[in-house]
Amino acid sequence: MLGPRVWSSVRQGLSRGLSRNVGGRPSGEGRKVDIAGIYPPLTTPFTATSEVDYGKLEENLQKLGAFPFKGFVVQGSNGEFPFLTSSERLEVVSRVRQAMPKDKLLVAGSGCESTQATVEMTVSMAQVGADVAMVLTPCYYRGRMSSAALIHHYTKVADLSPVPVVLYNVPANTGLDLPVDAVVTLSQHPNIIGIKDSGGDVTRIGLMIHKTRRQDFQVLAGSAGFLLASYAVGAVGGVCALANVLGAQVCQLERLCLTGQWEDAQKLQHRLIEPNTAVTRRFGIPGLKKAMDWLGYYGGPCRAPLQELSPEEEEELRLDFTNNGWL
Repeated sequence: MLGPRVWSSVRQGLSRGLSRNVGGRPSGEGRKVDIAGIYPPLTTPFTATSEVDYGKLEENLQKLGAFPFKGFVVQGSNGEFPFLTSSERLEVVSRVRQAMPKDKLLVAGSGCESTQATVEMTVSMAQVGADVAMVLTPCYYRGRMSSAALIHHYTKVADLSPVPVVLYNVPANTGLDLPVDAVVTLSQHPNIIGIKDSGGDVTRIGLMIHKTRRQDFQVLAGSAGFLLASYAVGAVGGVCALANVLGAQVCQLERLCLTGQWEDAQKLQHRLIEPNTAVTRRFGIPGLKKAMDWLGYYGGPCRAPLQELSPEEEEELRLDFTNNGWL
């Protein structure tokens, strides 16, 4: 647990965290860190004996570093963070910080179930190199996670975080949708700079953007499957599992949207929908890791209780890529 002196130093460091250079870009007085762009949510490689394979993590990073990503998300859902110990979570962030290009942002998933544990993890991740903390909604007691409870949680975390905070909404995993009214309230906090929304409801994304338009608040799509639609309603980027295997294509879709080439963007978006669904909702992390193995990266096994794909599932996954011209 954090002692009184640490809590005090965290409070004192908050203003420094807001104005320090992040990813080579000064946030400046009164300005928030620019998070616009594409981020792959990194997987955590494991050995055959389920140990974290830091060598393979660094190899994957070297290859992914060739693409024009804004940065990398570490310890998001695709990083299997619920299956890692606290020390492993911090070591992964530290190793990524050391191996990644210096001009990229490191966004670290620091969410825990309690507010105190989330603050402690956020502070620790900042100490090992995170530029931004991405904080998942606490959900074990989801029946009591009202707007008031979530606003209180995120406000405490943002108050004490030495780095900017991005809200993280992923209802498929948590069973909880961060209410729009809570997002609007939290957008006014000076250390909360945006949200990653993985729900796939473009109406909701557009409404959040509309209702936070007077704040310096940035919305990231949580999947490549609705990236074009999210850009169309005002999102600034995306955290896309598919970018781990089709990084060039996801970045191309970003460029087409930002330059108004909507017809070409639509064609590309259509070809990304099936493979994206396959490595997210349909086959999850085992599907993503299998596709990584096929496309020149190290995917490898997941940590139990996640299981490998069956031969039938693997064939279905392959078809989703080959039918769209990616394999």
